[in-house]
Amino acid sequence: MDAPLLALTRRPFSRFPDVSARQASIENMRQLIQLRWLAVIGQLIAILAVHFLLRVELPLAPMIAIVGLLAFANFLFRLRVRRSWIVSGELVLALLLDMAALTAQLYLSGGATNPFISLYLVQVVLGAILLQAPLAWLLVASSCVCTAFLSIHYRPLVFPAEFSDDATVLLMSGSWISFVMVAVLLVLFSTRITRNLRARDAYAAELGQRAVEEDGIVRMGLFASGAAHELGTPLSTLAVLIADWQRHPVILGDKQFAEELEEAQAELGRCKQIVSNILHSAGRSRGEAMGSASAEALLESIAAEWRIVHPSVPLKHSFDWTGTPAVAAEPALRQAIWSLLDNAAEASPAGVLLLGEVIDDEFLMVTIADRGIGFSPQQLERIGALNQTTKNAGHGVGLFLAGTVARRLGGKLEASNRLGGGAEVRLTLPIVNSPASEER
Repeated sequence: MDAPLLALTRRPFSRFPDVSARQASIENMRQLIQLRWLAVIGQLIAILAVHFLLRVELPLAPMIAIVGLLAFANFLFRLRVRRSWIVSGELVLALLLDMAALTAQLYLSGGATNPFISLYLVQVVLGAILLQAPLAWLLVASSCVCTAFLSIHYRPLVFPAEFSDDATVLLMSGSWISFVMVAVLLVLFSTRITRNLRARDAYAAELGQRAVEEDGIVRMGLFASGAAHELGTPLSTLAVLIADWQRHPVILGDKQFAEELEEAQAELGRCKQIVSNILHSAGRSRGEAMGSASAEALLESIAAEWRIVHPSVPLKHSFDWTGTPAVAAEPALRQAIWSLLDNAAEASPAGVLLLGEVIDDEFLMVTIADRGIGFSPQQLERIGALNQTTKNAGHGVGLFLAGTVARRLGGKLEASNRLGGGAEVRLTLPIVNSPASEER
């Protein structure tokens, strides 16, 4: 979004902007508020300049009163934008209010003979951009009625004596100023409002893409739950067979084979634990409240457990923060980081790096780096998309799941190639209250 034209309409900063239809309506109303502040200032300067500098008699009291009412209404609209969201009826009300104020000012200053009557076009164009067709046509009809009224009923302008013979000089100058104002305002605000609407459409498209991704996750979850149920029996059978083999006299006499069976038993236990976790997660309520977990404890435990499973891949980890930052205790977050470590180990068996740092006291960035071949340009363009992999079918869901978990927690997933070779994946997550503070 563009920065506000006036300091009176500051917007809160957000690292992850949410340009929804609601937010787009609020932004559009902010643009109208900016336009109205400019109109208030411009009308006040024009009235005073025409009356005192050009000495054209104007009814100062009612015209300045109209400016004051417009400023007061703009203040109320500004409070409305701060406290709640905007509906289309409020947008058309704001535009009709501007049109009514312009009609009153023109009635007191020459009516249709006033060159600034072309300012009606600003309201009509903004209505065509912001409103639905019926409401936009309402503005067109209102402007036509106001113009017709001002052609018949108005207070004539009284020019000073030096311009009584050739008042066209003032009228031509006013026409030129009016044209410049209309052109500048239309380009300035229509482009800004159009950009807001495009951002809203882009956000809607992103929501559609997320819906497709969520559907893929649901399908994978259903498949994983079904597979977990079916794997329970063969895993139990294998556990019994391995236990029997470990007691066999021939195997007991072969120390190397016995050690391999112990390792197989440990891996089988890990498979059973994964299956149990899948079934447990599938049975949890979707609306179950989510707590927080210490970021350091989470990453330390992941690193320790991952080293046990991958003893041949060196894992270095370091954390750069003060205090006890915490993140949402989402079970899928642990699996997402684990999957990223697995991907890095597969690309770089010589070593993997796990980093954690706090950014702006608001976000935790978890970085997994390797010394592999890195990502291709095509992969970087669609990082985190489903089935974006150079592996066999059925692989490559780690980045997709990690990106989905990050977005669900209010964060994001990024990836890039390292200058010295290899790749790094950055998982940025919002920091939540620490568990200690929640207990208090």
